[in-house]
Amino acid sequence: MTSDALVRIQNVSKHFGDTTALDDLTLDIARGEFVTFLGPSGCGKSTTLRILGGFEQPSSGSVILDGTDVTRLPPEKRQVNMVFQDYALFPHMTVRQNISFGLELKGMSKPEIRRRQDEIMSFLELDAYGDRYPAQLSGGQRQRVALARALAPDPALLLLDEPLGALDAKLRGQVQQELKSIQRRTSKTFFFVTHDQEEALTMSDRIVVMNKGKVEQDGTPEELYFHPASRFVAEFIGETNLLTGELRGTEGGAVVMDWFGQTLRGHAPGGVPQAGTPITASVRLERLGFHAERPATANAVQGRVVGKTFLGSRMALDLLVEEAQGATLKAYVDADTGQSVGEAPVWIGWEESSMAVLRD
Repeated sequence: MTSDALVRIQNVSKHFGDTTALDDLTLDIARGEFVTFLGPSGCGKSTTLRILGGFEQPSSGSVILDGTDVTRLPPEKRQVNMVFQDYALFPHMTVRQNISFGLELKGMSKPEIRRRQDEIMSFLELDAYGDRYPAQLSGGQRQRVALARALAPDPALLLLDEPLGALDAKLRGQVQQELKSIQRRTSKTFFFVTHDQEEALTMSDRIVVMNKGKVEQDGTPEELYFHPASRFVAEFIGETNLLTGELRGTEGGAVVMDWFGQTLRGHAPGGVPQAGTPITASVRLERLGFHAERPATANAVQGRVVGKTFLGSRMALDLLVEEAQGATLKAYVDADTGQSVGEAPVWIGWEESSMAVLRD
């Protein structure tokens, strides 16, 4: 266990009958880190959260929290709290009463409870809502109360099970920023579960992409977005161009591939495949640049615009690469650039670092 790790998940597997929800998962979570488990339904992210919270027992493996093995401990014996998707607030209790519930279970005295209530309500700007009931609050306010109730007992680890799923798009964006700000100010360790890629990219220090019970890739939002290791990650997080060709080999650390007769250079975050094998590379739409003459970028092809879609502040361009036997690319550019690119052939360039060769 590394010195700054609060949580260690060690060789954890979970089976439900013949179904494997988690397959030998090993992972460290550092103190004060905002870690997001991202993936589609059934990938194992919620099972991991429930095992950390003590709501599920692993079939094998162990969970270490702050140096203590908590694998078989019930939820109330762990320094862990949880914010549920539906908030799970007690409708018959006021905001103050909801916040005090966990403090009473800890056996705190009334003066201590009152002090902690005041402290957490002031911190989350809930002072004016102490005597209101959940039904009298907006979605964002209920979310803050649920967070206040979870933070009040001062847990070592906070688990968040898609807590923004019930909010509309505009409010969700506001609460995302607020939640990240709260995490930074408290220096608490947050374990966040979501299937929303934008949410994960916006909020996380680190994202763990899950697929079929295993870690597909683990890294910062920037690493996963611009340097995906697998086709699954490249397609699951954002939009991308997938270029399928044949690996020629490596030159000076760069991976060299043939794409419809074009020589392209990239890098391989997931490891270099065997030479001569079919491979796929990912290039994000916003990484493509447009030039009147051949650019000095590592990769350059000629093409022409065959379609434009106006998206407000930016424009999507559909491109036909003329020398590559009908191959196509898609690009995002600002609206002004999109207007200026006509139907005449243009040079399309991108750097070696912008093209990630993927493992299957």
